[in-house]
Amino acid sequence: MLQAVQNRPDTPGSGYFAPSPSFKGRMWKLPAYDRALAARMAQAYGLPEMVAALLVSRGIGFDGVEGFLSPNIKTHFPDPLKLTAMRDAAADIARAVMAGEKVGILADFDVDGATSSAILTRFLKAAGQADVPLYIPDRLSEGYGPNNKAFEWLKAAGCSWVLIADSGTTAFSQLAHATDIGLKTVIIDHHEAEDKLPAATYVVNPKRRDDTSGYTMLAACGVSFLFCVALNTVLRTEGWYKDRPEPDLRQWLDLVALGTICDMVPMTGANRLLVRAGFSKMAARANPGIDALLTVGKITQVPDPSHAGFVLGPRINAGSRVHQSDLGAKLLATDDPEEALRLAWLLDDCNTKRRAMQKEMVSHAAARVKAYGYENDPVILLDDDAWHPGLVGLVAGDMKERFGKPACVVGYADAENGTREGRGSGRSVVGINIAESFIAARAEGVLIKGGGHAMAGGFTVAPDRIKDLREFLKAHIGAQAANLPPCPEAPVDAVMSARALSVDMAKLVQGAVAPYGAGHPEPTFVLTDVIVLNADIVGATHVRCTVRDRDGGPSVKAVAFRAVDTPLGDYLLKQARDAAVPLHLLGAVHLNVWQGRESAEFHIADGFVGYV
Repeated sequence: MLQAVQNRPDTPGSGYFAPSPSFKGRMWKLPAYDRALAARMAQAYGLPEMVAALLVSRGIGFDGVEGFLSPNIKTHFPDPLKLTAMRDAAADIARAVMAGEKVGILADFDVDGATSSAILTRFLKAAGQADVPLYIPDRLSEGYGPNNKAFEWLKAAGCSWVLIADSGTTAFSQLAHATDIGLKTVIIDHHEAEDKLPAATYVVNPKRRDDTSGYTMLAACGVSFLFCVALNTVLRTEGWYKDRPEPDLRQWLDLVALGTICDMVPMTGANRLLVRAGFSKMAARANPGIDALLTVGKITQVPDPSHAGFVLGPRINAGSRVHQSDLGAKLLATDDPEEALRLAWLLDDCNTKRRAMQKEMVSHAAARVKAYGYENDPVILLDDDAWHPGLVGLVAGDMKERFGKPACVVGYADAENGTREGRGSGRSVVGINIAESFIAARAEGVLIKGGGHAMAGGFTVAPDRIKDLREFLKAHIGAQAANLPPCPEAPVDAVMSARALSVDMAKLVQGAVAPYGAGHPEPTFVLTDVIVLNADIVGATHVRCTVRDRDGGPSVKAVAFRAVDTPLGDYLLKQARDAAVPLHLLGAVHLNVWQGRESAEFHIADGFVGYV
């Protein structure tokens, strides 16, 4: 089976699969790796050659194989106290808990925020706090991040401390207001930080400039979990559990895994351990909220990261997109199965409405890009007063994938003071840090708010500054793009024939080296010189087809998602079956399970027609 898989070249240094760009205008770059090292690694650890080659090409050293493939909590769990300010923050919150002070939570409305708030809420209740006030800002009326209304509500609820999860690192005026009204605050975040930090009591964020923990891969739910570990240690040391049961924090690793996958943070370092351990917990379906979502999503098999990303995450996010931002957090924090199922069905309904609105917005946005020639700019920026602000991130992601460049989409809503403001979201490509551009635009006064990650971020802009923002982003992102290759590259992990794609291979790819994410993306393969036996449209936007090697052999099921009305989709549907020129497909290998039967299928990401 593996003999038909080729990793090229044999020595360090890499080349390209083909001499010209693909349907998506990309050059497929072959891996650079030391074949001799991979052979020694395969022999020493009993690994298939393909797995060893993949590890070597991705920079995993000979001594790092065990920790990468089989991390365990006892040996590889990260030390919470390496995070700057963690020790003092945990000590102060422990004192507050033991003194009976009320600790509230302010969290973001996305999956990372919902899982972070659920982890913190569950821990505080397990540690003895009966009432944990929770505030989730409304995505549409309040926007991203802390606001004065939220702090005033938490103050009125009797809180002396507020834990701010998955936001706050750039909320300078809002944190100053919290201080002014007598609240003490702990920011538990992972977004990009500036040299200056807001006036919080503590900022626990691996991306603050003076943090040396090396935990920059963590999502906010991961930082929140480490905060609970540190807090629990202090409480145990102080004898707090002498007359009450000590909580087993491992029971909440399923929430960490869910938030980590859905926030699309790097799948490296500590995240590999947290996700692996978390999905082991998720298999028990002990969290009523997760169990209800799996039930509503008709998932009967053991949940995996794809279920988190495509079934659980969209439903948790859906509430915030239609004016019910706190539904996801409530769902993940409840222990009542009936309440969980009610909330899950409500979120499912929200998700159905979201899909219909998103489809219309995507169609409109794509037409605008082509009509105004924005595909020729280094960044796409679109705005429309009729667009739903809760869906702009999803549309930005679609535009980024469709046109292969950073994309920002803006909808409009009324601010707290009654003025109209633009709520924007951006998605980026490898090599361009979009959060840096937003932070720079805010510093220049072009944006009201702005921040996020390298690959995704959000911002608030005045309607009369859209033109200024477009010009600023074109210059700032254009400067970053100048350092990128003239033609975008798509990495290739191996080249293989269609006959090599088997159930055993799919299990190997989806098991041994998973989980995948940024920093450790899902392996990409080229099915070389195949013919298309048939192709049709499914789900309105996807192209389904059957392919096999030109010289014969078994056929393979394949699907190109969202490929309708694209050059790749048009070729598969209209020309591929009659073409005499070789067709090569780039994509991922997946294991499909249907009614107990397993089959391998290929998810097409790109295509190239020609001789190589």
